[in-house]
Amino acid sequence: MIKVLFVCHGNICRSPMAEFVFKHVVAKAGLSEQFLIESAATSTEEIGNDIHYGTRQKLLKEGVPFTRRAARQITAADYDKYDYLVAMDDENLYYMNRRWNYDPENKIRLLLEFAGKNREIADPWYTGNFDQTYLDVLEGCEAMLKCLREGMEQR
Repeated sequence: MIKVLFVCHGNICRSPMAEFVFKHVVAKAGLSEQFLIESAATSTEEIGNDIHYGTRQKLLKEGVPFTRRAARQITAADYDKYDYLVAMDDENLYYMNRRWNYDPENKIRLLLEFAGKNREIADPWYTGNFDQTYLDVLEGCEAMLKCLREGMEQR
């Protein structure tokens, strides 16, 4: 089983969007049983809160299923539990590296790296642009699944 944790600042906008988009992309590929997909925050600001209204609305509009959930912060144990720790931006990378002793197993990546891009996914909490965030998340998730499938075929 491939275990993926998506991480953003508060775990109410980008990382849960990535969690549910990736679950949807994986399900459409018929691979749900081969993945554990979750999300978390680097901060404590939104702990216990559900998905942001704008994220919920965008997922509904795009037909991406989601469930109620409570934001949580990354833990020390997450590093050992997950194979891929996927950040939305450089600030997340910084705090993830600090939390997990600067990534000794090279598990931490920016989501858009899988699409060959070296840029962040903008936080719609600040931009208000959930459409662009969704497009970037979808691009990253589709590219990530493609990369992982290629790795699965090589085994």
